[in-house]
Amino acid sequence: MTLVLASGSRVRADLLHNAGLTFDIDPAQVDERAVEAPLLEAGFCPEDLATVLAEAKAQDVSERRPDDLVIGADQILAYEGERYTKPDNMEAARRQLIEFSGKTHELLSAVVIAKNGETVWRHLSVARLTMRSFGPEFVGRYLAAVGDVALTSVGAYQLESRGIQLFEKIEGDYFTILGLPLLPLLEELRNQEVLDR
Repeated sequence: MTLVLASGSRVRADLLHNAGLTFDIDPAQVDERAVEAPLLEAGFCPEDLATVLAEAKAQDVSERRPDDLVIGADQILAYEGERYTKPDNMEAARRQLIEFSGKTHELLSAVVIAKNGETVWRHLSVARLTMRSFGPEFVGRYLAAVGDVALTSVGAYQLESRGIQLFEKIEGDYFTILGLPLLPLLEELRNQEVLDR
């Protein structure tokens, strides 16, 4: 049995690698917006969306690799009951950051393990992040400094780099913020006898 990460995320792969895991990378081929559409119409909350998307990714790869243990993950940003995805362009990133200035949002990170096309474990972690108050001029300088990397995360920031300058308070697990609740995942991998106890 091989451990498989159903994600092309460099950050998630680095987290698993740094934790000492050996695994394959096989990104899921899931149209996330198509999966989300009926759920949004039915009024699913952001927490459920994150979990369903993580499951869809894990199951997609697990169906191709039935004997392997597949890890799927997804992260959603929730603010005032709405869910946010990665900004489409720099203007969207700029508007989002200005909207979040001085306010608190949540990062919902779901992780799922699938085998034989079925979910065998799921977990959702939540982190609350409060941005400091800043103006449009600061946002412009920040986006100019980080460039298109701002478009690679749901919040238009990477907490592990220059994005930390946006915040005044953070409540929650660092790994949840990076998009992979690592401690619960490692515990489940011990339960699955992938890791030693």
